[in-house]
Amino acid sequence: MAFTGCVGSSPTFCTNKITQDGTGIFLIPSFFQRRMAQNLKMEQRIGMRMSQQQLRFVKLLEYNAPELDEAVERELEDNPALGVKEDTNEDDIRRYPLYFSSQSTDQTFYSPADDSESLYDNLNSQLSEKELDPKVEYAARYIIGNLDSNGYLHRSLDLLINDMAFGPGVDITKEEGRKALEAVRSLEPAGIGAEDLQDSLRMQLEAMPSSVTRDNALRIINSTFEEFTMKHKKKIVSSLKLSAHDVDKALELILSLNPKPGASLGHSHEDHSNIVIPDFIVNNEDGEITITLNNRIPELQIEESFNQAVANLDRTPKGRPRKGSEFVLSRFNDARDFIRILTQRQQTMMKVMTAIVKIQKDYFLSEDVYALKPMMIKNVSEETGLDLSVISRATANKFVQTPWGIFPLRFFFSDTVGETTGDASVSTNRKIEAEIATLVEHEDKRHPLSDQRIMIEMKKRGYDISRRTVAKYRDRKKIPVARLRKEL
Repeated sequence: MAFTGCVGSSPTFCTNKITQDGTGIFLIPSFFQRRMAQNLKMEQRIGMRMSQQQLRFVKLLEYNAPELDEAVERELEDNPALGVKEDTNEDDIRRYPLYFSSQSTDQTFYSPADDSESLYDNLNSQLSEKELDPKVEYAARYIIGNLDSNGYLHRSLDLLINDMAFGPGVDITKEEGRKALEAVRSLEPAGIGAEDLQDSLRMQLEAMPSSVTRDNALRIINSTFEEFTMKHKKKIVSSLKLSAHDVDKALELILSLNPKPGASLGHSHEDHSNIVIPDFIVNNEDGEITITLNNRIPELQIEESFNQAVANLDRTPKGRPRKGSEFVLSRFNDARDFIRILTQRQQTMMKVMTAIVKIQKDYFLSEDVYALKPMMIKNVSEETGLDLSVISRATANKFVQTPWGIFPLRFFFSDTVGETTGDASVSTNRKIEAEIATLVEHEDKRHPLSDQRIMIEMKKRGYDISRRTVAKYRDRKKIPVARLRKEL
């Protein structure tokens, strides 16, 4: 039989323990006791938790102009305590009268609903004029619905037949499917229903009257399509045993074809994916730069009924509202906080844009990309006193409209790239990009400049950059490699 006891007057402050088993009595030293005991540790950690209001502010700051408008509209619908001032003049609310394309700065797109005929409406209308078996016509319309916006069919006929069987439950034979596909490929413009670019170009050439040039173009597409895409004219000449003159004529015909036949129908020729709404409008009025927040947010207020309800709440002797008033108080507080946070968001956005314009004032006055100064987020932070993370959120996915185009705010941020050897003035990556674009624009298109040649030319102009830097900035400007810029 074993037992454990304590040596000392108080078990609470026992410094040595004894234990007995069948072999005798043993003393357990105190340092062994400490090793056997469970240790408790206290650690001090420094952390930061964002309040609900801070989280809402960060969320509003990340929104661009259209998203902010939607957020305000949702809040007005969800919170009965939030309202619009009745004396707000509708004409004073800045709305979005125009849509602007980020690629075409000289064209303005208005916002009325688009009632033009779409690609699919056009093709279905053409199909209605053909006399087809009902099942073939159904399959043809199903195929049309699977075309992309450029008129290409990326799914195989077998998969489409399976889709019709398992989806709508229509059994189409392979022969009926083939007839339906032929009907779609016979629609205008030529090239509709093609599997890929090679197939589309072939269909467009086959729709033309036969001629020597057309037949040579078909041979190039059918036999040397890879060489054509790689712009290896000499390989085409030697492979097809054609003269350079005949190849030039055939290539000229191929290059006149439409690589996106479906985009020529309806409104799909407009690239709506590149249409943006600017968050700011910056104008230069006789040397004075003006900045405007481009939104349609009205002046908000707390509804008078909620103001009165909160003022008349039944309160305890200590001034606290009694139970039963939680809904009124929560809605009132949410409305008050939203107005304050929205105001803070608008003020922050204006602070950031004002700082950008101040730093890049020479550019906004001259429209000269060479006038852009090296500017980073920390420079805007020093100008505004705002945190780096706040500025990063305020500039992400935001756009500004200038008299000469629409640009993302990040366009105005640029690093310093080396030094020019002439006057030792620093260069921004925008200057490097502009110089590379200028070199490519004036190059001999039959012998375009390689990245190595561009690097050498840039060094002659005083820009000490590597070939990899040239490739990076060339890609950023969406300039193809020399081989793809070559004119046949």
